[in-house]
Amino acid sequence: MSLLSTLSDEVAAIVDRIGPALVHVRALTSRSPHMGSGSGVLIDAEGHFLTNSHVIRHATAVEVDLSDGRTHIADIVGDDPATDLALLRITDTTNTSTPLPHADLGDSNRLRVGDFAVALGSPLGLARTVTLGIVSALGRTLNSEGGRVIEGVIQTDAPLNPGNSGGPLVDASGSVVGINTAIVLHAQGLCFAIPSNTAAFVASEIRAHGRVRRAYLGIGAEEVVIPSAIAIALGLTHPRGISVRSVEPNSPAALALIQPRDVIVSLDNRPIASVPDLHRALGVDAIGASLWLELLRGKDKLRVRVHPIERGTRSAGAR
Repeated sequence: MSLLSTLSDEVAAIVDRIGPALVHVRALTSRSPHMGSGSGVLIDAEGHFLTNSHVIRHATAVEVDLSDGRTHIADIVGDDPATDLALLRITDTTNTSTPLPHADLGDSNRLRVGDFAVALGSPLGLARTVTLGIVSALGRTLNSEGGRVIEGVIQTDAPLNPGNSGGPLVDASGSVVGINTAIVLHAQGLCFAIPSNTAAFVASEIRAHGRVRRAYLGIGAEEVVIPSAIAIALGLTHPRGISVRSVEPNSPAALALIQPRDVIVSLDNRPIASVPDLHRALGVDAIGASLWLELLRGKDKLRVRVHPIERGTRSAGAR
């Protein structure tokens, strides 16, 4: 009984610590007369909070309820559909008589499978709901709405329901280690959270630039299997690559003379066997860099120089 009492005390302490930073998010959109509902977590005393991008997508106005019952209007600082994260800020903090509580983002790289995980949020509008589980797996991948793969996703069996989206996943030390984002319909105990390290990077990029910067080549692509005879003849270490379907005019790929039906097998000496591999290689460090791209054209293997630029208002299917 003492062990159960200790566990109860620890969970209650975590809720007391993180609960005040929890917010209930309501988003009004022009597409529906009803307000969408989700959760969020305050991350500084200035009123910035994180939630899911899909919670505030197409919102014309956003309201947040604090844990003490106060309601505020929030502005969208920026959102990143590629990681399903958004950063917002409560706009009328000057009218508050007390400082806004907030939670610290922990180091999600320190998580272990089997660690306790506490999820907080407003499922189905039931504010300040708490559920308990464990970290079921690490390093999962989820597809974002834009097609980019979200890497390193945390899997947990802490129960989540619609409305939990954007709320914090907390470890046993009381640090926010994830932002709850998804459940698998018609399944039990399969819930996912974006790692806090990803959330910290996204929040930093949005604060500094209003968006998350990523590199861009200007191609449409799909994964293909390279015939084993060609892979062996060309000394490839893996039999897969990315086939170029299309090349945007005046893009970095076009300037490098990349052609449709070319098969990309490496970028900057990193093997490219899948679309996620290409996404990982086109991170912020690739912007403006001069990189070697290795590709197959027919039965020949070529190396060309590419200079990725920052991704802007380009086609959603291009990379």
